Amino acid sequence: MKILILCTGNSCRSQMAQGFLQSLDNKIEVQSAGTFPAGKVNPKAIEVMAEAGIDISKNTPKSVDEFLNDQWDYVITVCDHANETCPLFLGKVRKRLHIGFEDPSNATGSEGFIMSEFRRIRDDIKDTFLKFYKSEIKPKL
Repeated sequence: MKILILCTGNSCRSQMAQGFLQSLDNKIEVQSAGTFPAGKVNPKAIEVMAEAGIDISKNTPKSVDEFLNDQWDYVITVCDHANETCPLFLGKVRKRLHIGFEDPSNATGSEGFIMSEFRRIRDDIKDTFLKFYKSEIKPKL
């Protein structure tokens, strides 16, 4: 089973979702990409994922253009902008879904508050993708 997770910058939410989903089952291939990829993965996303036991420190943002000709069981957008600007895939996409999350990199305030927002979104992503895995993916493997 092949899953592509899309976000705008591919630096935070899509990277966290890829990390969690891939950690659930080695029988699935999970990639993430951005419609306008950032230069690097957000260091705070790397930090909060490490707290959850998942290492995304070697990940790099990729452009969705790299994946347009591939076949996917699922293409999942995790931000509204990527959902609105998702390009047409030339390869076969079995199911396209939008599962949106707030962008923790937009949080402002103290360092403690910003980190709490990253942890909150991380936990939302973890819970949502665990439910998705159990209901949609595992029964099909």
